[in-house]
Amino acid sequence: MRLDDPWYDALASGWGDLDGTGSFAPVAVPAPTTPGRGPSAAEIYLEVQRSEAFREVRRRYRRFVVPATLAFLAWYLAYVVTAVSAPGLMARPVAGAVNVAMIAGLGQFLTTFLLTGAYARHARLRRDRAALDLRWDTQEMTRGIGR
Repeated sequence: MRLDDPWYDALASGWGDLDGTGSFAPVAVPAPTTPGRGPSAAEIYLEVQRSEAFREVRRRYRRFVVPATLAFLAWYLAYVVTAVSAPGLMARPVAGAVNVAMIAGLGQFLTTFLLTGAYARHARLRRDRAALDLRWDTQEMTRGIGR
């Protein structure tokens, strides 16, 4: 676990701090870096995009999202097509005033929540750590590049 945070804003850390005399401490502005040293930010981001680690994160993302999206769309279209083509089946009562269409419609909502939970779990277990490592590496490579 890294303790140095590249997203930490060093300039904002001194705002409002007193210098011991009762007045505000001056905030030191870092000297601008000289451009042209090393690769540019665009080159660094292209290098990261071409890396195997980035491709693996994208591959894991697609392996979950594409089948999940296709399955959900198929389930949704099956509901709509059944509602249009077989209204008698959808109107069949199940319990009192509750019919097949109501249960299938509630199933759509339930499926949405289950799919959202599955996506969050998949991201947490299979992609977040690798993506965070890529972000750290990218920040380390772009540190010192004047913008």
